[in-house]
Amino acid sequence: MKRLTTFLALLLCMSTFGQVKNNFVKENFTKTDTLIGMRDGVKLYTVIYTPKTTTGKMAILLERTPYSAGPYGDTNYARRVGPNPTLQKEPYLFVYQDVRGRYMSEGTNLEVTPNLANKKTKKDVDESSDTYDTVDWLIKNLKNNNGRVGIYGISYPGFYATASLPGAHPAIKAVSPQAPVTDEFIGDDANHNGAFFLMDNFDFMNYFGKPRSGPVKDYGDQVFNLDRKNAYDFFLKLGPISNSQSAQYFNHKSYIWDEYLQHDTYDAYWKARNIRPYLQNITVPTLVVGGWFDAEDLFGALNTYSSIEAQGKPNKNHLVMGPWTHGAWESSEWKQYASHDFGSNTSKYFQDSIEATFFDFYLRDKGTFTAAEATVFETGSNQWRSYNTWPPANVQAVTYYLGDKNMLASTPGATSGYDEYTSDPRKPVPYTNGIYASRNNDYMAEDQRFAAVRPDVLVYETLPLTTDVKLAGKIIADLRVSMTGTDGDFVVKLIDVLPDDEPNFKNAPKGFEMAGYQRMVRAEVMRGKFRNSFEKPETFIPGQVSTVKFNLNDVAHTFRKGHKIMIQVQSSWFPLVDLNPQKFMRIPEATERDFQISTIRLYHGSNITLPVVN
Repeated sequence: MKRLTTFLALLLCMSTFGQVKNNFVKENFTKTDTLIGMRDGVKLYTVIYTPKTTTGKMAILLERTPYSAGPYGDTNYARRVGPNPTLQKEPYLFVYQDVRGRYMSEGTNLEVTPNLANKKTKKDVDESSDTYDTVDWLIKNLKNNNGRVGIYGISYPGFYATASLPGAHPAIKAVSPQAPVTDEFIGDDANHNGAFFLMDNFDFMNYFGKPRSGPVKDYGDQVFNLDRKNAYDFFLKLGPISNSQSAQYFNHKSYIWDEYLQHDTYDAYWKARNIRPYLQNITVPTLVVGGWFDAEDLFGALNTYSSIEAQGKPNKNHLVMGPWTHGAWESSEWKQYASHDFGSNTSKYFQDSIEATFFDFYLRDKGTFTAAEATVFETGSNQWRSYNTWPPANVQAVTYYLGDKNMLASTPGATSGYDEYTSDPRKPVPYTNGIYASRNNDYMAEDQRFAAVRPDVLVYETLPLTTDVKLAGKIIADLRVSMTGTDGDFVVKLIDVLPDDEPNFKNAPKGFEMAGYQRMVRAEVMRGKFRNSFEKPETFIPGQVSTVKFNLNDVAHTFRKGHKIMIQVQSSWFPLVDLNPQKFMRIPEATERDFQISTIRLYHGSNITLPVVN
């Protein structure tokens, strides 16, 4: 998550700079550690790297992070600075800062700090004001700066980059929120459409959620010891999420975990942490970056971009969506993922042709920045596409109906029938095929045949396509359902079924077969009780037909001629998503006795709307 895989992303970033010798930073920069005072008197720990040989005016590149601005001390140098190796070699002042309440900074940390639009006193602070005060200090105190600041960050630091935009300091001239945490109840990290993402949050909060009594260089051990080999088995034995508060696990030692379990609807807590309403009339040039295989913040990238677009023009707002997992655009090489071979080094293209030119142009007047409004990698065809808008203007919403005999077709058939399955929370559908200690990072493009053969998964597919079908934009699932329980989750998966004669991709592992592969393209979950309102959940009346309609994240994909389009529907996705007892209640308070088996009917005429490019 923002979070679990941000740590992995940092490892990827380190590999990016592996091509630069380990002592490059120490040989080429002077390091200074300092404290910068905020308007309320709290001091934030800040690390500054100044090029040794540059004598002219330099721009400032700033990252604000909850993951440590260290290593700490003037003689301890980072292995790399800046977002990528191209920019590391350019004349920039690189600055890192521990955000309020994290590591060596003073103050109290809040989970995704709420934005305060109307600040009346110096005690009214948020990440926007902390960024403003930091930038103001940097401009006034760093020698040889040119008066321009760029801000960037991936995941949680991506949120802090976004937070710099409302009420931005005049010196901020370019901002790049990358996989930014944006709305944690609707689509990022903590919940998707109200369904709690159990495994990632459980693992992440075991180290991030540990409290501190004051500034620290190291948070020390995790909240609890965790040694597991099989995540599915572990969480199944854990049972109801209420058991996570036992003496063996969190035991109320993580304030964020407590907050997550306390706030199980879209209440004031979550609404305050949704920064989208504050992205109004943004004129600072922005480069929003995301990955189609980002398991943490795919929603965040797409919706940060769209929120800026919808709430103020003219702007200089750009979107880049590539074939990446969380933060993989800063790896040294990204040519393959899961069963995909992209045919080029997509991360290197982004770093050199988009990210570096963006900051160089707006911060240093170097070269030009000519990227399109939206630069999008199209999977299936392995092509970079440039669009004047996102979603593109030349898209037709085409409805595919889930019909009799497992058929998926763009023309509605009989709507009187239904298919049904039995959902048992004690035997949930796994999100991945295999035994993994932690999340399988390939699951977003994994072969779904393991799920298709289960009796608690419904499958619908088209005939082999007679021509390519190209998608670009939003996906909407519209289900008509009934159940014997009073609540239930619905997972909808869009799948590209490869032909039986599909050859293997380049460098495929031994024994790997692409023939007949059911490659997941996009998937999302909806907690059924939120089908009409995220604020006010509603019970299902057993036997009564209800509509469950929700959005999947955007897509850019071509289904090739001869392939088939498949939809799978199920009611668990474990342990990615927590167990729904299938009883209308506060799920964080459920016990084993509350779990019940439910027979679920999906009525023909249910459909999915796909964005087909004309």
